[in-house]
Amino acid sequence: MGILKRDVSAKSGRNAVTIIARGNHLSGDMRVSGKVHVDGVVEGRLEVTDDVTIGRHGVVRGFLTAQHVNVSGLIEGDVFCDSLHIERGGKVRARVCSEKLTIDPQGCFLGERHLQKATPRLEYHPDLTAEKEATGEVLDYALIDTLPDRITLSRGEG
Repeated sequence: MGILKRDVSAKSGRNAVTIIARGNHLSGDMRVSGKVHVDGVVEGRLEVTDDVTIGRHGVVRGFLTAQHVNVSGLIEGDVFCDSLHIERGGKVRARVCSEKLTIDPQGCFLGERHLQKATPRLEYHPDLTAEKEATGEVLDYALIDTLPDRITLSRGEG
C-alpha cells in the first residue's frame, strides 16, 4: 500500500506549505514556492513567494524575504517583507525592510527598520545650487549631516 500516487503532480502550488521541523538544520540558498513554517534552524538565504512562520523553536539566520513574516522564535540578519509580526516570546535581531511592523507585548525587536517604499534620494546638483543662490534661496545640505544615523527606542521607567 503506497501513499504516493503516480498520476499526481509534485509541483508545489500557492497553497503548498514547506515545514522545516524541529531538530532539522538547513543551510545555504533556498527558494521556496508557497508558505514556509520553520521550527528547526535555517542559515543562509531563504526566499519565499508567500508567508513565513517562525515557530517557538524556529531560528532563521541570514537573509529572509517573504510577503508576510510571523515570528514566535528567532530571526537574525536581514528581513524584506510586506509585513512583520513579532509574537509574544518572538525575537527579531535584524535589519528589517517592511511596510508594516507589529510587536506583541513581550515580543522583542532589536535592529533597524526601513520602509519598503523607495525613499527619495537627496542629490547635489551644482547648477541648481548656483541658481538658488542667485535668487537668494540657499539650500543647506549640511543639515542632513546633523541627523543621527540610528535611533534607539526604549521604554522609560515611571
